[in-house]
Amino acid sequence: MKNILILFAFLFSTTAFSQSSDQLQIEQLIQNSFDEIFSNYEVDKLIDFYTEDFLLLEQGEVWDMAIIRDYLTKAKNNLNPPTRTNRFEFIKTDVEGDRAWVAYHNYATISRDGQVLREIYWLESATAIRTTNGWRLDMLHSTRVDQEK
Repeated sequence: MKNILILFAFLFSTTAFSQSSDQLQIEQLIQNSFDEIFSNYEVDKLIDFYTEDFLLLEQGEVWDMAIIRDYLTKAKNNLNPPTRTNRFEFIKTDVEGDRAWVAYHNYATISRDGQVLREIYWLESATAIRTTNGWRLDMLHSTRVDQEK
C-alpha cells in the first residue's frame, strides 16, 4: 500500500510540474512573440512563434502570414518607429496534451523619444500546438477594449 501511495504522489507531482511548465512556456510564448514580432518587427522570428498556417483575427480582420510579413516589413522600414512595450495579465492557460489555449489581457504602451503617444488594451485568446521545435501559436484572436467606459 505504501508503494502505491508513493507511486501516486510521484505521478501527481510529475503531472503537476509538467502542466505548470507547459503553462509557463505558453505564457512566455505570448510575451516573447509580441516583444519580438510586434515590438521589434522581426519578420525572421515568425517561425519561432507561429505555425506556417497561423491566423490572427484582429479587430474584425483576418491576417495570415503573408499579411503579417508585409506589415512587419513596412514597419521595419519606418525611419523613426515608435517603441511598443507589452504587458500581459493571464486569465487562464489550459494545456491538454499537445494542444493549449490561453486567455489574457494585452496592454501596449506606444511611445517615441520617451513620450507616451498612446496606450492600447486588448482582450485576447490564442491556441498553440506542441511541435518538434517547441510550442507554436496557430491562432490568435484579438479584440480591442474601449478604455473610456
